[in-house]
Amino acid sequence: MEMITVQEAENILFSELRDFGTEEISYEQALGRVLAENLLADRDLPPFDRPTVDGIAIDYDAYHKGVHSFSIKATQAAGDSPNAITDQTDCIEIMTGAALDQSVNTVIRYEDLSIENGIASIQNIEVKKGQNIHLKGKDKKQGDLLVKANQLITPAIIGVAASIGKIKLSVKKVPRVIIISTGDEMVDPSTDPTPFQLRRSNGITIKAALTKFGIHAELLHLNDNYEIIRQELKHCLNDYDVLLMSGGVSMGKFDYVPKVLEELGVQKLFHKIKQRPGKPFWFGKSPEQKLIFAFPGNPVSVFMCLHRYFVPWLEQSLQTNPSPQYAMLNNDIQFPYSLQYFAQVKLRINETGQLTAESIDTNGSGDFSHLPETDAFMELPLEQEVFRKGEMYRVWKYNL
Repeated sequence: MEMITVQEAENILFSELRDFGTEEISYEQALGRVLAENLLADRDLPPFDRPTVDGIAIDYDAYHKGVHSFSIKATQAAGDSPNAITDQTDCIEIMTGAALDQSVNTVIRYEDLSIENGIASIQNIEVKKGQNIHLKGKDKKQGDLLVKANQLITPAIIGVAASIGKIKLSVKKVPRVIIISTGDEMVDPSTDPTPFQLRRSNGITIKAALTKFGIHAELLHLNDNYEIIRQELKHCLNDYDVLLMSGGVSMGKFDYVPKVLEELGVQKLFHKIKQRPGKPFWFGKSPEQKLIFAFPGNPVSVFMCLHRYFVPWLEQSLQTNPSPQYAMLNNDIQFPYSLQYFAQVKLRINETGQLTAESIDTNGSGDFSHLPETDAFMELPLEQEVFRKGEMYRVWKYNL
């Protein structure tokens, strides 16, 4: 199979979308999950006429007839049963958010009143009927749509759910994911490596990135032993929906992963993309429709492939479908290779409100030292070698 383009790889990935079903969870646990139901108003919003300021509530007809001083009949706080007036020269001293009785229809702010001996007198201001009142059903009517399904649940959505009594929310299930790293040279982060070893970080990075989507992935590390890799991958294909792998997919003598997957009956859908970083990316599916994303082992390659391929695949599978994001290049870039380049960039908002991207120089896909100080990968077209300041290109955010 020949090396394919980034767009061809995306098309193949998007032909393998999955529906993992739905589940009900507490709204307190729903942040970052994908809503699987529409949220409807269980009653009119607001559910009653209510003042938007503290002051007094009057019958406007009395003011219109020339009455400017009113006897305070009662004081009403938010949550109290509404108080009525029976005489037009009376008023209700009322607080913001309280329920207005039908006998009053206009609210005057404290700032526009003088109150003495139980009499509230309106200062020399113009009063309009219905002023300072948030009318019942003004925002939404009972049964109206408040929140559409298929979007990430935010704090605002949780607040809406609580306001309509939805303490359980239907959300999209996320795939069962295991993250598998390989390599004899990789040791646990808690240990002191020899001068020729490295601490494992790729799996931990992927796991942290996936928590944003409510995925709590398992971690597994395998040394470069063909039989152990075969046995462990066989178990993983039985127990998980998605395998995210790091390392073992290039052309080295100990890169066993592609051969093991083939032996286990996994169909290779592509191997190698015309891109830098991440060229050796391998993707396939098992006979049981389990998916394997086998990323190269270099840290920047892993990070790029995760955000350019797995995350969009996940968002499409969960039907959130976020809009593409673009930024204006803030410096010239030259890349004289027949590969699609993903440049690490810092994003900023300029004085005209435009999102801009400034690339940084790195030492290749093994140089992960710049990832904490950058914000995104900028995807630069395969057909070009020179990219000019002021040109617009798509970005894939990871630190914002």
